[in-house]
Amino acid sequence: MTDISAWNTARRGPTPSPGSPASTGPPPPTRDHERDLRRDSERGPRRRGRHGRIIHVSAIAFIGLGIMGSPMAVHLVKAGHAVTGYNRSPDKAKPLAEAGGRVAGSVADAVTGAEVVALMVPDSPDVQDVLTGEDGVFAHAAPGTLIIDFSSIRPDVTRELAEEAGRRGLRYLDAPVSGGEAGARNAALSIMVGGAAGDFEAARPIFEAVGKTVVHVGPSGSGQTVKAANQLIVAANIEALAEAVVFLRAYGVDLEAAMDVLGGGLAGSAVLTQKRGNMTGHSFEPGFRIALHHKDMGIVTSAAREAGVVLPLGALVAQLVASADATGDGGLDHSALLRGVERLSGTA
Repeated sequence: MTDISAWNTARRGPTPSPGSPASTGPPPPTRDHERDLRRDSERGPRRRGRHGRIIHVSAIAFIGLGIMGSPMAVHLVKAGHAVTGYNRSPDKAKPLAEAGGRVAGSVADAVTGAEVVALMVPDSPDVQDVLTGEDGVFAHAAPGTLIIDFSSIRPDVTRELAEEAGRRGLRYLDAPVSGGEAGARNAALSIMVGGAAGDFEAARPIFEAVGKTVVHVGPSGSGQTVKAANQLIVAANIEALAEAVVFLRAYGVDLEAAMDVLGGGLAGSAVLTQKRGNMTGHSFEPGFRIALHHKDMGIVTSAAREAGVVLPLGALVAQLVASADATGDGGLDHSALLRGVERLSGTA
């Protein structure tokens, strides 16, 4: 996965001045040039990535092909990588197969021969099972394999898994994402990455194939901590938007016009832009399920307690998300927090 654009620049050497003999054709091969060509050949096939960088084509195992994982794996195939996917529900692997990826029958099958193992599964126990199970990644990955966990899980669990990976000679990055289904489908995710800086740089071409904003935020567990903060902000924004919608409807205001003007001012946000249609149309097909946001708010409140910090608004929003999940809305998009406000207001 090493970025080799610097190698190409080094091989080209200085640009000859116009009219010089060297400008009429390429220079004859040198011993250094031939050595570099052999080295590039040994590193496997290459192609030009989304951002113009020459990248090494990697053999990637992608575990978890759900709402988020499936389009991410497809983007990696389109970027030229050799992707083998595995999902407990085989039917969800169909988009990957149609894109040219290979579908594996087990985690072990997917991981065997992979240079990179990517995960996108729901919760901490799922990640632990995929990695540490008898038929899991740790048991079958070759030394030096880079593990990228795109899942959103507890920071303390991430640190424990990263330590175990290191003891086994594996590399580990926690790289949770934000942007929901739309971000995954459009390769426009925001990716917050924890782990060693060198591993982050090695994985950059993979991140750039699926994301738009990619930032290394610190050592192992840092990515998950930043994602927890992200989920706190998103939940609070959705709840505030839901309350505003119920308030505006109570006064008979044109909701679409109100959303336009609110979106153009300080109240504007990515949440308003992406979720206004759900709320004005009362349509809650899941892009990110309330049940998963409930899990994430549990991570936020638990981590805050461990750090000794107080999150008054976070605690309230966590309870509202929990209520939505408990009343049967867990399978709906998190914009369905609107339904909870409607129930409390007697307008449901």
